[in-house]
Amino acid sequence: MGGQGYYARARAALDVLDRRTARFSTHSDRVLASLSASTRASFLRQSGRHALASTLDGRALAIVDGLPVNPEAACDALTGLAADALGCGRLPLGWRLLGESRRRLDDDGARVVDGGLWRQEIRIEWVSAELALAVGDFTRAGRHAERAVELSRESESVRHRVKSDLLRSAALTGTDPSAAVESAVDVLARCQQYGLLPLAWASSMLIEGVSGGRTSPSAREIGDLIAMRGGSLLPLS
Repeated sequence: MGGQGYYARARAALDVLDRRTARFSTHSDRVLASLSASTRASFLRQSGRHALASTLDGRALAIVDGLPVNPEAACDALTGLAADALGCGRLPLGWRLLGESRRRLDDDGARVVDGGLWRQEIRIEWVSAELALAVGDFTRAGRHAERAVELSRESESVRHRVKSDLLRSAALTGTDPSAAVESAVDVLARCQQYGLLPLAWASSMLIEGVSGGRTSPSAREIGDLIAMRGGSLLPLS
């Protein structure tokens, strides 16, 4: 629901989950409560509220920190915190948090190459690409984006494949803007096909920002629809 921009519905579903796991009476309760907090944080981060998101990601990590053999929720929280740090301009902290997330995957032996936590691995590549983009290192960003594309190709998630392609488009903006726009146009079409509204907004923003043209629907129109579904994007400066 969040991937399609239905944020109000998604938060209502998480409310139900939180009530059911509030006692933390089992290992599973704690894992689900942590994943719920990370999911709420991602909604805030997608709307540009990184500082608020970091509070929920920190809570998500605290809930499961110390649980045996459970990298999934901890890695989600750590990767989320890294993305929050990026949004707050704390890039070195972002890299350190990603390093800790990778360490936990390695220690558990659950890397994607072993058939393990593909989603966590892809998200680490996403945030790595974004951190590189933040300092204008388009070559490094491209490497991480390509790795995300490679990993997502074998994943079960259309959204992860589409977002990985969008990050590759973003990495191209610094080396081949026309190719970046061409790629982003394809991403936007797939977003519309699968109803991935937040990614449609992001791809529209990329196209309009690089080409100077306007997509149909425009980024502003997509943002208005997201607002109708319970999302609240911060105004762009």
